[in-house]
Amino acid sequence: MSAKSNSLGRWYVIAAPYLWLLIFFLIPFFIVFKLSLSDVATAIPPYTPTFNWSEGIGKFISQLDFENYTFIFGDPLYVNAYLSSLKIAAISTILTLLVAYPMAYGMARAPKSWQPTLMMLVILPFWTSFLIRIYAWIAILKPEGFLTMFLMKLGIISEPLQIMNTTTAVYIGIVYSYLPFMILPLYASLEKINPSLLEAAQDLGSRPWRAFWQITFPLSLPGVFAGCLLVFIPAVGEFVIPDLLGGSDTLMIGKTLWNEFFNNRDWPLASAVAVILLLVLTIPIVLFQRQQQIERESGR
Repeated sequence: MSAKSNSLGRWYVIAAPYLWLLIFFLIPFFIVFKLSLSDVATAIPPYTPTFNWSEGIGKFISQLDFENYTFIFGDPLYVNAYLSSLKIAAISTILTLLVAYPMAYGMARAPKSWQPTLMMLVILPFWTSFLIRIYAWIAILKPEGFLTMFLMKLGIISEPLQIMNTTTAVYIGIVYSYLPFMILPLYASLEKINPSLLEAAQDLGSRPWRAFWQITFPLSLPGVFAGCLLVFIPAVGEFVIPDLLGGSDTLMIGKTLWNEFFNNRDWPLASAVAVILLLVLTIPIVLFQRQQQIERESGR
C-alpha cells in the first residue's frame, strides 16, 4: 500500500506541470489558432464560423482556412513589424547583457553579508507598478524633463535632447525594465564559480582578463543564455514601452497586434499574427535546447 501511495504521489508531482501547461498554454493556444483560421465578421463575436452542434463538426472545420496567414506574409507591414521587433529585441538584449554582467559579477564577488542586500536592491523595482516606472521615464526623457535640465545645468548641452518618441527611448525602457531578469540568472551562475579556479590561474601566470575570458565567462554561459532568453522573448512582443516611449513611428509587432484587436477589431488576423509570433520565438528555442541535449549526451 505504501509503494502504491508513493507511486501515486510521484505521478501527481509529474502531472502537475503538464496540467498547468495544458490549462494555461495549450488550450488558449488552440483557441487562438482556431480564431486565426476564421474570417472577420461584423457581429458578436466578431468572427465566423462559430461551432453549432446541429451542423456538426465537419461543416465547422470545412469553413476554416489559412487566408489570414497568406495575407500576413504578403503584406510588408507585418513582415517589417516582425523584423523590426526581432532587431529591437536583439539589440536590447545585448545592451542589457553588457549592463547586467558587471553588476552580477560585482554581486557575486561581494562579501556574503552584502549579497542579500544587493539582491533586494535588484528586485526592488518590481515592488512598483511597471506602468508607473515607464511613465517615470517619460518625465525623465521628454525635452523639458529631468535629464535635459540636468545636462543643461552642467553645461554639457545647450538645447533640449530629443530622445522621446525615438528608438533610443525604446532601448532605454527595455533595458531598464528587463535588467533584473538578466542580472538574477547571471548572478546565480557567477556565484557558483569556485574562486580557487581563478587563484590557480593566477598562480600559473594568467593575467586577470585572460582568466576571466577562459574561466569565468565560459562557466557563466548558462546564466548568459538564460538571461538572454528571459529578456529577448518578452521584448519581441513588448507593447507598452514602444507605445509610450517610442511613439507612432516605432514599428513593433506588439503594437500591430494591439491595433488589429482593438482598433480594427479583426480578431482572426490578430490571432494569426500572435500564432506566427509564438512560432518564431518557440521553434528556435526548442531547436537550441535539442542541440544542447545532443551535445550533453555526446559529451558523456
